[in-house]
Amino acid sequence: MEPKSLLTCFLVLVVSGVGGVEWKHSAVLDNNFLVLWTPGDRDVTFEIQVKTLGYVGLGFTKNDRRVGADMVIGWVDNNGQVHLQDRHVKDAGRDPQMDSSQDYRLLLGYENKTHTVLRFSRRYDTCDPRDLKITNDTMQVVWQYHAEEPVSAAGVLPAHGAVRGSRPLYLVQRGVQPKRTSRNQGLEPPLQVWDVLNQQVHLPMEQDTLLWCRVLKMPNIHRKHHVVRYEPVIQPGSQEYLHHMTLYECRGNPANMEAAAKTTGAVCYQPSQPSLQCNTIAATWSLGSEGFNYPAEAGYALDPHTGPRYYMLETHYTNPELDAFISDSSGLRLLYTERLRTHDAGILSVGIDPNWRHIVPPGQPEVVSEGHCVTDCTGHTVPNSGINMFAVIMHTHQLGRKVRLRQIRGGEELPPVASDTSYDPNYQEYRKLQRPVKVYPGDHLIAECTYSSESRQAITLGGLTTREETCLVSVLYYPRIELSLCYSLPSLPTVLHSLGIQKLMQGSSPVMIQAPQELHGMTLEERLMSYDWETSFPSFQEATRRGTFKPLCWSSKGAPLPKTELPEAHYPHILRPYEEQTLPCSKKPLRNKLSMLLSEDGDIGAPVDPDSDEANAVERGQLVRSKVSRSSEGPAAGGSGVKSTSVALIVAVVVAAFR
Repeated sequence: MEPKSLLTCFLVLVVSGVGGVEWKHSAVLDNNFLVLWTPGDRDVTFEIQVKTLGYVGLGFTKNDRRVGADMVIGWVDNNGQVHLQDRHVKDAGRDPQMDSSQDYRLLLGYENKTHTVLRFSRRYDTCDPRDLKITNDTMQVVWQYHAEEPVSAAGVLPAHGAVRGSRPLYLVQRGVQPKRTSRNQGLEPPLQVWDVLNQQVHLPMEQDTLLWCRVLKMPNIHRKHHVVRYEPVIQPGSQEYLHHMTLYECRGNPANMEAAAKTTGAVCYQPSQPSLQCNTIAATWSLGSEGFNYPAEAGYALDPHTGPRYYMLETHYTNPELDAFISDSSGLRLLYTERLRTHDAGILSVGIDPNWRHIVPPGQPEVVSEGHCVTDCTGHTVPNSGINMFAVIMHTHQLGRKVRLRQIRGGEELPPVASDTSYDPNYQEYRKLQRPVKVYPGDHLIAECTYSSESRQAITLGGLTTREETCLVSVLYYPRIELSLCYSLPSLPTVLHSLGIQKLMQGSSPVMIQAPQELHGMTLEERLMSYDWETSFPSFQEATRRGTFKPLCWSSKGAPLPKTELPEAHYPHILRPYEEQTLPCSKKPLRNKLSMLLSEDGDIGAPVDPDSDEANAVERGQLVRSKVSRSSEGPAAGGSGVKSTSVALIVAVVVAAFR
């Protein structure tokens, strides 16, 4: 099946809700594999539709993939019976082994002339050590399928020929497409489109990174509108060269902006270019993102009277292989309406100012850096009623492994606004918060980034290129306030102290060290390059995290906000640190003789309760086995085929319960 056909099939399913399920999310894993899912309060329901009549598999693993994978394997045999087996992979290159605890629940299964379709559910936390918890973190989703099926219920997989793959996904906190019904479709006015696109940007053949900026004028509208969605427009073949695209509001000199808007763009931030004061983010896309839908109560304002008239599209290109003759016309598409939402939304950037003072030492499994939005900043800009944060997008470059946005109020650390302990730099999608988080005046916010620099032999400095590093959390919120950028930067004394430097020589060029005596005469650059990171890293980390920093609190007009300019600030005093509560497991895993014989983890888990529903649903030693009819329709079919399958499934389970 072609990608376009598979996507069309998915759209039909999402709208129709085959079998009574309204799918909230979907992903095309490859041209033959579609997964749909809907998170619930305690569990998540999946459906996989795969172009094969053999076995299919879906699973989850950690970002580093060193701990193996948690997988479910299923197929429909020649007798029309559906098999679903909870398995695990101990290490790469091995077939999934049977779990002694079976924690996936089959809901529907059939195959037609071309596809195998399985629907199943599982708890977020199954209480089985072999199963990976499904959390708000980035999940590495793995899949595999084969043209053939196992020859028996024991599920010995064919030796060769399986198709495998993996990709990162948010399974829980992810933006949801608004549901369109016949009722609201007639009431909702058609959305207008503003395409903000580059024009044949040529990537230089001698550079692996390009930051390109293009200024554009907003649409010719005469009154305020709200942007309700934006999405990437990616030129075919350009996906691998795009790292991120950010649309900024510009509030500089009108004549300079008008002149810039008549060009197709230029390399960003050159000293010879006039200042356009493009600082406040209006929309942003990063690698892996599919765009963003605003909630029903808020939208981004396009206002010809009080808002900016000019915008700048900043596009970060990467070309690590130095491919020749690459040009691109990608950009962003903004969908807007004249029907205004209740609130104007804004984007607040919290993080570390991209500067050389942000140092990531080499060869370390974990380096923590923090960017602060201080109480003086929120105290002078956030209204007493607070603002409501409803989504975030986290951004680092290649070394990022964990990101969280912390919140401190009155000496107490609240639960993180957002956290990802399996962050993947190649998947930077919007994370929609389960419920809006309130920020009040005086709150202290910390963007905390954890890096792994084991692959680097030299230090990595903060900056805009992919070889440099950054730590940024962009927060979508309402109602909009003047605060746009809330950064911090390690103070120079903090940086020097972290490097064991007491004093620099005044006016020296290059910058020379004066004290301590053992470093006298060494340049600052030499100290950075020759520092003994292996033995001195703990003291460096402590000095960096607990030293002073320069807070930066800027308005949407690109200038420091009054009463917020501080020479330096200190780490907040936290009287009650946040401690994550771990709830004990209450469910007993399902075990049976077949799974215990076939698994390699017979010592894991608790015995099955003989009176439990799970035990009664096991059919004669097979893990999950239901007699269902084969549908003659395709995966997108609705109506009678699915209903008969569901009825047959119920009958099979009832029969099994009385055997």
